[in-house]
Amino acid sequence: MIKASIAGGTGYTAGELLRILIHHPKVQIESVVSTTSVGVSLSSVHRDLVGETDLVFTDTVGNPDVLFLCLGHGLSEKFLSNNDIPASCKVIDLGNDFRLDPTFQNRSFEYGLCELNKEDIKKANNVANPGCFATSILLALLPLAKMKQLTNEIHIHAITGSTGAGKRPSDTAHFSYRDSNLSVYKAFTHQHLDEIRKSLSLKGTQDVPEIQFVPMRGDFTRGIFASVYTKWNGDQSEQEVIDYYKSYYKDSPFVFVSDEDISLKEVVNTNKGLLHISFHNGYIHITSIIDNLVKGASGQAVQNMNLLFGFAENEGLLLKGSAF
Repeated sequence: MIKASIAGGTGYTAGELLRILIHHPKVQIESVVSTTSVGVSLSSVHRDLVGETDLVFTDTVGNPDVLFLCLGHGLSEKFLSNNDIPASCKVIDLGNDFRLDPTFQNRSFEYGLCELNKEDIKKANNVANPGCFATSILLALLPLAKMKQLTNEIHIHAITGSTGAGKRPSDTAHFSYRDSNLSVYKAFTHQHLDEIRKSLSLKGTQDVPEIQFVPMRGDFTRGIFASVYTKWNGDQSEQEVIDYYKSYYKDSPFVFVSDEDISLKEVVNTNKGLLHISFHNGYIHITSIIDNLVKGASGQAVQNMNLLFGFAENEGLLLKGSAF
């Protein structure tokens, strides 16, 4: 058993993390830190945990083996600076503080996309968990980078659920705005673009082509559906490329290539990533779907924890999906 603590315990990613860790056979929860809810029961905030835990929020980390940072972007550095975290404690940051600049104080953070850096994560002490859009898009593109077939402009349209905006209310996360509505935001400028480019470059595509990324807000709560396409200049047939993708992900317990069209509900509430590949008019088109709170955040964080501590990669992550 290892002891785990969570900082920033009242948000969506922390709630999802708690749902997974409470039932993880190798984990005991040491503490859940919140500056605004000290002494309040977890189940008062995360209502689905009623009857599952008697834990209350605290303002101290304790002495964990692993610390999950579920804080707002830009707050992880501040938390590590203001709290006495044992040097032996491994840190998994779910924010964006260390994805591009991986060193802080005496800690070095490995980029935590398991399907990209599995062997390095196993040897790491700290992990920068990827962004949710970055995860879905990189799963679609990494095999092409490995094949050195990313030579033309890449086009991406991806839609995310309202939980991707976080728990704090805002005009564009409000039910009245989201219901029966779609909208574009941060077109061509989304913050995940830099980590996508960096990861593709490390994988083998040194000169990453232009990436035209249009993110969209959806009228549903969770999930990401990414539609990715680029001109195809390779000699391989469609079936050969599909077979290559299947071979590329054969050692992943969570990423699968479907021979049939995919839809978002097939991954919601799971740590799966599903891909579908097709060719049209000289283009390769990849659809990629994940649950933004699980594979896109908390599930991937637990997957990283399992690798850090030598557990089975899918330990505690065989989650029941929702087909309808």
